[in-house]
Amino acid sequence: MRTIRGPAVFLAQFAGDSAPFDSLDAIAGWAAGRGFVGVQIPSWDARLFDLAQAAESTAYCDDVRATLGRHGLALTELSTHLQGQLVAVHPAYDEAFDGFAAAAVRGDPRARQEWAVEQMRLAARASRNLGLTAHATFSGALAWPYVYPWPQRPPGLIEAAFAELAARWRPILDAFDEAGVDVCYEIHPGEDLHDGATFEMFLAAVGGHLRANVLYDPSHFVLQALDYLDFIDRYRDRIRMFHVKDAEFRPTGRVGAYGGYQRWADRAGRFRSLGDGQVDFGAVFSKLTQYGFDGWAVLEWECALKHPEDGAREGAEFIRRHIIRVTERAFDDFAAGGTDDAANRRMLGLSP
Repeated sequence: MRTIRGPAVFLAQFAGDSAPFDSLDAIAGWAAGRGFVGVQIPSWDARLFDLAQAAESTAYCDDVRATLGRHGLALTELSTHLQGQLVAVHPAYDEAFDGFAAAAVRGDPRARQEWAVEQMRLAARASRNLGLTAHATFSGALAWPYVYPWPQRPPGLIEAAFAELAARWRPILDAFDEAGVDVCYEIHPGEDLHDGATFEMFLAAVGGHLRANVLYDPSHFVLQALDYLDFIDRYRDRIRMFHVKDAEFRPTGRVGAYGGYQRWADRAGRFRSLGDGQVDFGAVFSKLTQYGFDGWAVLEWECALKHPEDGAREGAEFIRRHIIRVTERAFDDFAAGGTDDAANRRMLGLSP
């Protein structure tokens, strides 16, 4: 067993155009002041990070680590959630997702996908240069418009979608393998990898690739009425990253899992600040610790009600309280009688 590291914070939801959220140095100082000891950096946010430079320059990477180090912070992982989303986009979402891409490739789905793949390759090299071993991303989606089987899905549709998804991701997984970094897909609605079954389908399609792993976030499972503790039992060997995010699901006669096109505050399923939702984090941390999860507990703040400053401050302390310092001795060691093979055999009724 290992003691989970943390608390850390994903900076994506906090970055902005005003101080202290507009530069890496300033936001690092802010994070340290809230009690965090690690940060996860969104690689697409040029206010905080230059992905291309990190992929090519170890000196730049040294500067990034030094900037964080001045505030007592470690870099936990990089994220390419937005770029990963663009590796596979169904045409129905072309316009909606265009804003995630560089301006030069917007309006051109093929160029946009090629840009996204190159971004992933840069992320592999940047992660290696930064000494990281895991990377956060989304899978993208080709089959998502058909998630509900009406109209009836024609035979082979989903199989074709996952075969194509795997073909796009396999070279990227190989690039991360060369860099010695795991790709951790956040299992998330809107992605073709949105539950255990779809992760298994993808894993089979990429031939069980050792770098295809999971970013575990129980909040997305609450909103799907999926057993988030059983998920850990089933996929513990592939869980390499952990987003600590809370959620609640309170269906009524008016709205349920699909949300009725309502704003987040009025949906039955909504994200909440840590401790305000329904996730049993005591059980989550216990299972991850029991199975030897070797990573960080990273706050991802998303809440329809609470101010982010309060969510961050409370979240750091919430994570700190839930991290289990692994014991170095058994609680019943005081009653140990030592090892005596002959006595053991006598106790079992066996001959000496």
